[in-house]
Amino acid sequence: MESTVVTVAGVRSPVLVGGDEKAPGEAVVFVHGNNAGAPWTALMNPITEFARAVAPEMPGFGAADKPADFPYTVDGYARHLDGVLTELGVTRAHLVAHDFGGPWALAWAADHLDRVASITLINTPVDINHTAAKIWRTPVLADVMRVVMGERSTAALLRRTDPQVPARALDEIARHATVPETYRAVVRLYRATGRDAIGPYVERLKHFPGNVLIIWGDGDAYLPIDQARRQQELFAHAELRIVPGVGHWPWLAEPDVVSDHLTAFLSEQ
Repeated sequence: MESTVVTVAGVRSPVLVGGDEKAPGEAVVFVHGNNAGAPWTALMNPITEFARAVAPEMPGFGAADKPADFPYTVDGYARHLDGVLTELGVTRAHLVAHDFGGPWALAWAADHLDRVASITLINTPVDINHTAAKIWRTPVLADVMRVVMGERSTAALLRRTDPQVPARALDEIARHATVPETYRAVVRLYRATGRDAIGPYVERLKHFPGNVLIIWGDGDAYLPIDQARRQQELFAHAELRIVPGVGHWPWLAEPDVVSDHLTAFLSEQ
């Protein structure tokens, strides 16, 4: 795999690209959510043996640009994703999204159902009202949290909520989460979104004729397992694969299990 940079409306996004170029217009598109520090490589590597795969870093996160004037909203991210796919020449997408990447990807999908080949959602929210979301939506409290929760404190918290994930991976997630410009983007995103992140797109998504895979770590401290079942009900053709005993980043805790589920699903599409 190799890294490239795509620019959309003046905003740069690094993109990890790899795999089969025989059908360059078709690709598996990985969309991270509220943290670009959780790498996709464990899932991308086996997929690149039979398909093209791309994984952009979205504005405000990772090494992407973090402009103060970017629209840190679900629709704003959906528009940026559309621009990234256009620049990469992707006309048929197998979406794989995690966390807030789910609403971004689904918002894009709702407007481009004819370009969506399949959808995979990994611990993505239906109802965003966990404790951290409430803090980020509360002006003074969010500012206090930014000061109190430095990189080490954040890493320690992640070790308690996701003890199955290797410590080195959690340290990297904590490093990304505490970048000041990223924290600003997260706060603006959560305040702009409210609890029902996918509500505006549900009716259109019901008409998606393709297959949907939902993968869920049943110990998620932010998104309880009942949200997985609610999400399954939104689509005409959705299957649910529960990964027991792991939390919010199931592919980091059980990479082989999640990779097997995803690879088997995509190889049949």
